[in-house]
Amino acid sequence: MNRKRILIVEDELSIAELERDYLELSDFEVEIETSGASGLERAMKEEFDLFILDLMLPEIDGFEICKKIRGVKNTPILMVSAKKDDIDKIRGLGLGADDYVTKPFSPSELVARVKAHLTRYERLIGSGMPENEVIEIRGLKIDKTARRVYVNGEEKNFTTKEFDLLTFLASNPNRVFTKEELFSRIWDMESIGDIATVTVHIKKIREKIEFNTAKPQYIETIWGVGYRFKV
Repeated sequence: MNRKRILIVEDELSIAELERDYLELSDFEVEIETSGASGLERAMKEEFDLFILDLMLPEIDGFEICKKIRGVKNTPILMVSAKKDDIDKIRGLGLGADDYVTKPFSPSELVARVKAHLTRYERLIGSGMPENEVIEIRGLKIDKTARRVYVNGEEKNFTTKEFDLLTFLASNPNRVFTKEELFSRIWDMESIGDIATVTVHIKKIREKIEFNTAKPQYIETIWGVGYRFKV
């Protein structure tokens, strides 16, 4: 059985190490990051089974990290803070945290909460609930079920047709489609005749997902033919 991986993002190293020691005694694999920026980077790039986030962190606070993680992952998040204000607890839980623990707390209490949330999460994902249909390619995430698009963890707003066009291309990677084909597939009979709308929508999509629209890494123009989604 694989050991569960936990990421602790806590700027007070002595506290982080104490939490790690107790969690490792319960056979968890634990990683520590002491800055918000490095913690967020690892949270987005690596697979962990649970996150423990301090609220007050250098560079990026726990609220922002929680928001970014929750935009792309359902992994359990425990927020830890010396701040006892209800408003902070409400805000943290409102951003998608699963629990909010106020310092000082006993390490054994933290371990108990970690185990409870992992058990609950495993029961949830194993309960037969259908997972969202998602396409993920090089930092681009298209949640077809929720109709949401994320670029490196940041949600981008798409119109209905922009989303439909992007999803269609990404669902048929490395295949070249003419503007006429795309127009027929996405717009059907709604606006007969004007295929220039395809070009306009491709431009808008690129502005939202491409790092450099002059050298697109996702939607490639095949001159004289049409467009292709590269993987």
